[in-house]
Amino acid sequence: MRPSQQTGLRELLDEAYERHARPAFVADDPLQVPRSFTRREDAELIGFLTATIAWGQRKTIIANAWKLVRLMDGAPHDFVLHASEAELGRTARFVHRTFNGGDLRQFILGLRHIHTAYGGMEQAFLPAEARDALPPMAEMIALFRSRFLEPAHERRTEKHVADPLRGSNAKRINMFLRWMVRPADKGVDLGLWKRIPTRALHVPLDVHTGRVARQLGLLRRKQDDWKAVEELTAALRLYDLNDPVKYDIALFGLGVEGKSS
Repeated sequence: MRPSQQTGLRELLDEAYERHARPAFVADDPLQVPRSFTRREDAELIGFLTATIAWGQRKTIIANAWKLVRLMDGAPHDFVLHASEAELGRTARFVHRTFNGGDLRQFILGLRHIHTAYGGMEQAFLPAEARDALPPMAEMIALFRSRFLEPAHERRTEKHVADPLRGSNAKRINMFLRWMVRPADKGVDLGLWKRIPTRALHVPLDVHTGRVARQLGLLRRKQDDWKAVEELTAALRLYDLNDPVKYDIALFGLGVEGKSS
């Protein structure tokens, strides 16, 4: 790509980011659910569950995420840590596509284990010996996954927790991490976590983001796998080394506007 093309693309991405990274973005985005909570512990737990069911129609995702809030009596952290067997029985009636009540019960128990064994969700992504240098994001996600699945569980539940070391693009976990890590200064993301820097984040790649990125020449790989995530994230670092994933919002917005080609 010629320097002039890079400059033009940077301007396109920056303008799209500034246009869409506003509180109005949240009105039609599943992010509205964790943003409705003021306590970090509530926001990150319902955020993880919301991101987990974030595939399909956005209206359905949002509606079912609010069902999760009601199922947990509006107090996700308290429910995850203290729900009785009878209260956990409520999960049986929940369903979102292939994520069913049994999966939800296992997820709640996995999140309870993360808090009791590792001290919380952010810590569960980090190696015990982590200081200044963090491992690659694929390894951090895989570490979280292994810890999350330590309690006894049905094998079917594993498919709902992505493993980038096996090639998954881990779209929903990357989206959750964007919500938690990126700053809240634009009224979009939450900026709740401080130990994982924005420069470590990777793009939440899906069919739509991939299509726009390929039309813009940011992505050449045809498969939407982890290698494509790394390729696209590396390309976006050319425009913002410390916060490449802010352009996830720009790519989404350009796709909605139909201005990527």
